[in-house]
Amino acid sequence: MLRRLSFNGNPCLGVFATNTDDVVILPPDVPPKTVQKTCNTLGVEAVRTFIGESSVLGALIAGNSHGFVISSYALREEIARIEEYAPVARLPSKMTAAGNLILVNDNVAVVHPSMERRAMDVVKKTLHVDVHKGTIARLKTVGMAAVATNKGVLVHPKASTSELEFLEEVFGLPVDIGTVNHGSGLIGSALLANSKGYVVGSETTGPELGRIEDALSFV
Repeated sequence: MLRRLSFNGNPCLGVFATNTDDVVILPPDVPPKTVQKTCNTLGVEAVRTFIGESSVLGALIAGNSHGFVISSYALREEIARIEEYAPVARLPSKMTAAGNLILVNDNVAVVHPSMERRAMDVVKKTLHVDVHKGTIARLKTVGMAAVATNKGVLVHPKASTSELEFLEEVFGLPVDIGTVNHGSGLIGSALLANSKGYVVGSETTGPELGRIEDALSFV
């Protein structure tokens, strides 16, 4: 089954797209054949839109099967497009890159340690999750430092023992370290995964694929 992809030659899939067990949200300029390959591998429908007229959707949206939290810069018509599939809420924060700030599956979210209480409350209410503050590899942008599904969590290889133990405790799932795109620790920048499958940046190596599959229970 197809695993490695690029979007218009760029292997950083997670910067430009985000997904749940039901949908993948991508910019309109991704070629139709690439969209179809992504949908087939993840077992999802496609939603095609910009966010705040930007194509870096993966940095601006975080979501799960219950809903999506989105940058405050999103336009009303962009939100309406996503609301056809699930509830959407703007993130009420000075920090607007929701996809970078939030690591989430269907049950738990770990967020940037400086996220305001009102923003955390929106995450909790919209995504129906328990919300915790944390870091991964001392990085506050936890959404780019890891990917979480309902089966496992893959994180930056420099995550500390205490960070790994914290993630295992709050998610209640196996947590492992790995890399993408030939050595990048920013897992969320290149990996789209759910409980049914995954696609990853085209520069990802065979050993990296093996670690992804082990961590997210695809083997």
